[in-house]
Amino acid sequence: MAPRKVVIMGAAGRDFHNFNCLFREDDRYDVVAFTATQIPDIEGRVYPPALSGPLYPEGIPIRAEEDLRSIVLEQEVDEVWFSYSDVSHEYVMAMGSRVIGWGAHFGVCSARKTMLETSKPVVAVTAVRTGVGKSQTTRYLARILKKLGKKTVAIRHPMPYGDLTKQICQRFADYGDLDRHECTIEEREEYEPHIDNGFVVYAGVDYEAILHEAEKEADVILWDGGNNDTSFIRPDLQITLVDPHRPGDELSYFPGYTNLLTAQLLIVNKTNTAEAKNIEAVLESCRLHNPEARVLKCNSVVTIDDPEKVRGKRALVIEDGPTLTHGGMTYGAGWVAAKEAGASEIVSAVPYAVGSIRETFEKYPNSQKILPAMGYGEQQIRELEETINATPADVVVEGTPIDLQRILKVTKPIANVSYELEETEPGVIEEMVRKVVGG
Repeated sequence: MAPRKVVIMGAAGRDFHNFNCLFREDDRYDVVAFTATQIPDIEGRVYPPALSGPLYPEGIPIRAEEDLRSIVLEQEVDEVWFSYSDVSHEYVMAMGSRVIGWGAHFGVCSARKTMLETSKPVVAVTAVRTGVGKSQTTRYLARILKKLGKKTVAIRHPMPYGDLTKQICQRFADYGDLDRHECTIEEREEYEPHIDNGFVVYAGVDYEAILHEAEKEADVILWDGGNNDTSFIRPDLQITLVDPHRPGDELSYFPGYTNLLTAQLLIVNKTNTAEAKNIEAVLESCRLHNPEARVLKCNSVVTIDDPEKVRGKRALVIEDGPTLTHGGMTYGAGWVAAKEAGASEIVSAVPYAVGSIRETFEKYPNSQKILPAMGYGEQQIRELEETINATPADVVVEGTPIDLQRILKVTKPIANVSYELEETEPGVIEEMVRKVVGG
C-alpha cells in the first residue's frame, strides 16, 4: 500500500515536534510539506535531512500557508494536521472546513501522545493565551526551586528562526551563548531571564535530543511554554495561566482550552489591573471546566526603574512582540508603567514605522498605540531600531523582559519596566511544587 500523503500546518515549532514524534520514522506516511504562518520568513526553507531522518533524504519543504490549497490539490494529499497555537476554535475549524472541501482529512494531534517521558520531576508552565504572564511565573518558580536547593534546567518551547541544522539542540548558560547562537529578540526575551537566575536553558528543534541532554544536569525540569501551546514533556505539575483581561478566551482558543482542562493549578493572573466582573467570569470558567484544579488569584506587579524619566514626558512604549501580534493584546506592562509614572502622552510609532515594522502594524492594528518589539532577524532588528529613533518621543518605556540596548542603538533615554508575579495567598505555589520535587 502506498504511504498516505500528509501536510503539517505549523509555525516553526509545534509542527516540527509533531513530525518528530509521530511521522519521522513511520513509513506509512509521506509528509510532503510543512506550511508556515505567524512567524516572518519561515516559508521557502527546508526541514533539513539532519532532522527529517532517512525516510526524507532531501528534507521536507516549508511552504507558506497560503499555498495549502494548491499543495493539497496538486499532490493529492490524504491528511492535513493542524500544528500551531494561539488561534481561535473558529479559525481552526474554518481551516478544517477548507481542507475537507479540498478532499483531504483534517486532524489535530494528541497533546498526550506528543509528550516526551522523563524520570525527572517536571513542572510545566502553560497558558490559555499568549501574554498572560508565563515568563513572570517561570521566574517565580525559579526562585522557589533555587530556595529548595534543586538543580533546575529550563526547557523552552521552540523558537527555531535561523539555521535549523544548527538549532537541533541548543544550550544557553550565559550571554555569550546568546550571541554565539545569533539569537533573535524573541529568543533573548525568553532565555535571558533564566540566565539571570543562574539557570541553564535548552531549546531548539529536536526535543528528544534536548530532553536527553537536559536530564544529564537536572534535578528538576521546568517546561517554559510558548504561546498557549501544550507541554512537549509530560508534567508532574502543570500550571496554566488564565487572563481576566480577555474573559472568555480561556474557552475559545486552541489549544489553551486543553491547558485549562489538564492543569493541576490554574492561576488567574493580573487581578490587580482587571475588572472585578471579568475576574469572576474567568474564575467561574476555571471552577466549571476543571473543578479538580486548585485555583489561585495572582497579581502582576509592574515597576519602572526610573519614573522621573517618564513623568510629564512623551513616551514611546515598547512591548513583547507576540503578546501584541497573535496574542491580540492592545497594551502590556510597559503601557501600564508609563501611565502610572505620569507620561504626558503615549506616542504612536505607526507614522514612523519602516519595512516589516510597518507591515506588522498593518497586519495587527490592535498594536498601533504601542510598538511591538519585533526582531525575528537582523534586518527586522535594524528596522525596529530605525522606527524607535524616528519616533518623536522624549523617552522609551521598555516593557520587554530584556535590555534592548544590548542589541539596539537607541538615541533616546530608556526607562526599563519589570513585572513580577505576586500570590494573593502566599505559599500556595511552593506547597504544590514541594509535592512534586520534594524538599
